[in-house]
Amino acid sequence: MARALQSLLLLSATLLLTQTFYAEAATCTDCFIHSRAAYYPSSDENGTDTGRCGYGSFGATLNGGDVSAVSDLYRDGVGCGACYQVRCTNSKFCSDKGVTVVITDHGSSHNTDFILSRGAFGRLAQTAASAASLLALGVVDIEYRRVSCTYPNKNITIKIDENSDYPYYLGFVIWYQQGRRDITAVQLCEAKNHACKLLDRSNGAVWTTNSPPSGPLSLRMLFSDEDGDERWVVPVNNIPNDWKAGQNT
Repeated sequence: MARALQSLLLLSATLLLTQTFYAEAATCTDCFIHSRAAYYPSSDENGTDTGRCGYGSFGATLNGGDVSAVSDLYRDGVGCGACYQVRCTNSKFCSDKGVTVVITDHGSSHNTDFILSRGAFGRLAQTAASAASLLALGVVDIEYRRVSCTYPNKNITIKIDENSDYPYYLGFVIWYQQGRRDITAVQLCEAKNHACKLLDRSNGAVWTTNSPPSGPLSLRMLFSDEDGDERWVVPVNNIPNDWKAGQNT
């Protein structure tokens, strides 16, 4: 009887440890995921200024030009501005640290999750000679994980889209998104009476409205993380009453 009870307790403990292991594996947000990466077929070391996130020329040089297009991670534009640590797996050529890239575009090539800027692809390597070897390969096996975005001495900036037409149509992009949360909703609020309007997401990271409120305007941004936690954040930036296309605030 005692031996049977001991066996039952041992089996229960084993099942508990197994369930705990799989639960932790399923919710691991810092684990690396295996995939493949290519690079933009251009001689330019930076990214593209026509990326689907709508960042324009800013998207080519953001993060020192270490940017990337992604396929599934684009998530209809929600993935724009997210940061990922990417490292290739060939120990002969690849560094342990890899490179941190910012998502600025949507695309795929040769069953890849990432299309890096040429400069970022080269920084996967240990040395300049190794970088040349990686570039010659064109596509490499990688592992990646999401990390926090950091922009020292930078604050969130609102860039009013060049296609905006005062006072009928307002579109803007949010630059320098810190941390590892997604911006999943944006409200535009009248500064005087705090009446808010939910904006539409168009062209990746561009938020738009065809009937912007009048007067000085403030924003409310909904930040969401991988665990489903959400919180509204009000940046210090206000959009002035007489906003103009191309303006930064």
